[in-house]
Amino acid sequence: MSTTKRAYNFNAGPSALPLEVLEVAQKELLDYQQTGMSIMEMSHRSATFEEVHNSAIARLRKVYSIPENYEVLLLQGGASLQFTMIPMNFLSEGATASYVQTGAWSEKAYKEAKLFGTIKEAASTKAENYKSIPAVADIAYDADDAYVHITSNNTIFGTQWKEFPVTGDVPLVADMSSDILSKPVDVANFGIIYAGAQKNLGPSGVTVVIIRKDLIEKANKNIPTMLKYATHADNNSLYNTPPTFGIYMLGEVLKWVEAQGGLEQVAKNNEEKAALIYDTIDASNGFYYGHAEKEARSLMNITFRVADEELEKKFLAEAKAAGFVGLNGHRSVGGCRASTYNAVPRETCQALADFMVKFQQENA
Repeated sequence: MSTTKRAYNFNAGPSALPLEVLEVAQKELLDYQQTGMSIMEMSHRSATFEEVHNSAIARLRKVYSIPENYEVLLLQGGASLQFTMIPMNFLSEGATASYVQTGAWSEKAYKEAKLFGTIKEAASTKAENYKSIPAVADIAYDADDAYVHITSNNTIFGTQWKEFPVTGDVPLVADMSSDILSKPVDVANFGIIYAGAQKNLGPSGVTVVIIRKDLIEKANKNIPTMLKYATHADNNSLYNTPPTFGIYMLGEVLKWVEAQGGLEQVAKNNEEKAALIYDTIDASNGFYYGHAEKEARSLMNITFRVADEELEKKFLAEAKAAGFVGLNGHRSVGGCRASTYNAVPRETCQALADFMVKFQQENA
C-alpha cells in the first residue's frame, strides 16, 4: 500500500480515482504483463491490447447489466462530441427531438442539437436557477419525436434524477457523465446512455456510449465516417487508434467496482458518504445551506453555501490549507461544491463533515 499522503479530493472532474487502481497502474506502467512495454506503447492492433479492450467492454456489460441488443462503444471527444453526434445521426429532415433542461450541460446539448433540426424544450427548471428536477409528469414530448434527451446528474447545480421518465416508443437518451456506475440502472429503458469517463469510469479521454442496435441501423448514413455510430460498432470501437491507456484504466476501475460488491454496494456507499455532508448542512441551523432542493439532491455533487459571504471565503481558504481540494463552487452557483464520486473514500467525506462542524463552532 502506498504511503503517499493523499489529498481530500473533491474535484468535479477529472476527479478521484480508486487508490487500488492507481497502484495497479503504477506497478504495470513500465511493463504490462511481461511484454517489456507499457500499455501506452503497444499497438492497439496487438493481441495483448485487444484482450484489454474486449475485457473492459465485457466487464462493463456485466457490471451494468447491459442487454445483448445494445452496443458498447468506447469513443473519444467527451460527452460534448455526443451533443453533436446524437442529432447528426438521428435528426433526419423534418424530425423533431425534445430536450429537458436541468443545467449547463443540458443547455449545451440543446444548443448543438438546434444546428440539425427542430428541437423542443420538454421541461425546464432554469427559472429557479436549476434547483430541482422536473416532475416526470410535467415532461412534454411528442410520440413522433426522434428521441427525448435528459442529463441524469447536474455537476454544477447539484441535482440528480431520482426517477427517470418512461418514454415508450420514443428513445430516451441520457447524458450520464457524472453519475454512471453510481447505482444500478435499467439500461433497457434507454435508447442511448453516454458518459465521459472522468468522473466514475476512469481518467479523461474515454467516452462510453451504450446504444441500442436498432437505432444504429436507423441512423443517418450521409454523415462523415467518424461521426457515424455504425462505423464504431462495425469495428469494435477500433476504427481508429483508441485511447488505449484510458481503456486499460476503465477495465481496472470496473474490476474495483466488482471488488466493492457491485453497483448495489457502490450505491449504498454513495448514499452514506453524501449523507455525512448533507446531514451536517441540515444540522447547521442555516450556517450552511444547500443550492438544490432536498428531493433533487445529487449524491455525486453536493452544492452549498455559507450564510455569510466573508465567512464563505474564509471557509474555502481554511479548507484549502487543511488539504481539501476542489471545493470551490462553479461560478454559475458560487459557494462550495463537494463532488463525492465513487472513488472518493468515506474517510474523505467524514473529514469534510468534521471540518464543517469545527468551522461552524469557531465562527458562528
